[in-house]
Amino acid sequence: MDNLFLTKLLESGYTEDPLDEILAVLNLMAPDFQREPLIELHREIGLIFGGEHPDYRQSNTMYHDLDHTYGVVLATVRLFHGLSCDGWSVSEATILKALYSAYFHDCGLLVKNSEDAVTGAIYTIGHEKRSMFFMADYLKAKKFSLPFITDCSVIIQCTNLSIDPDSLFFPSAEMQLASFAVGSADILAQMADRYYLERLPQLFQEHEEGGIGNYSSAVELMEQTSVFYHDVVIDRLSRVFGNLTKFMQIHFRERWGVDRNLYLENIKKNVKYIQLIVRSCGGDMEESIHKYLRRVPPQ
Repeated sequence: MDNLFLTKLLESGYTEDPLDEILAVLNLMAPDFQREPLIELHREIGLIFGGEHPDYRQSNTMYHDLDHTYGVVLATVRLFHGLSCDGWSVSEATILKALYSAYFHDCGLLVKNSEDAVTGAIYTIGHEKRSMFFMADYLKAKKFSLPFITDCSVIIQCTNLSIDPDSLFFPSAEMQLASFAVGSADILAQMADRYYLERLPQLFQEHEEGGIGNYSSAVELMEQTSVFYHDVVIDRLSRVFGNLTKFMQIHFRERWGVDRNLYLENIKKNVKYIQLIVRSCGGDMEESIHKYLRRVPPQ
């Protein structure tokens, strides 16, 4: 298996549509899983992000886009498959809550037609809470129960890096597991993306529009990427979220016969490469970025 094929597996499986792989993995865990609501949700989230929903404008945040959302959903279902293969028993209801939460976790960055905002990035701070409200509106319209909606809201909170999960109340051990799975999937899908480094300037733009002043420039953000990984991400994945990432290797082994954690491998490659760029910059980081980062992310 060459790197191109492994990248394809990581991004979407055999086909170009991640929904095919999401459903295939679900079928491995629960052949009787009710697929229709999830298929409908996948389609409607695409319409919402694409500006084809009557309530929302087209997504205009270049970093937190539809591809990222689909990637988080796929990473979530893969984690549950790895858990299942390792003997963990998780109810279909819990898996469904996790998947719905993954689909909606960044919807708070969308702009409603009734709002005056030019870009959804201005909602960066607190977008998780907006996502919870948007999701609740959707689920209420679909006649989901209040406990289902409440559980999904707790799960979404674990995608907020500024929140310590110890401060949250989890109604059950399964809900804690689902929350940690989606929180882990959000980080894994984001940082394992083959265009992750090329998209960092877009992340800086979102932060700037959203009033987050942690970095003075996109170059500084990129310089600090490896620091963020070593100081924040490793602890979040391994300790805070109970090292659920290890179940990715089980998933890839059982699903594809590849006994490797492709997510962690890609993250480490990205971090190593940005470190190389920083070491090679010779004082001109911006020139090095143009020299070393030549992939063009899909629009």
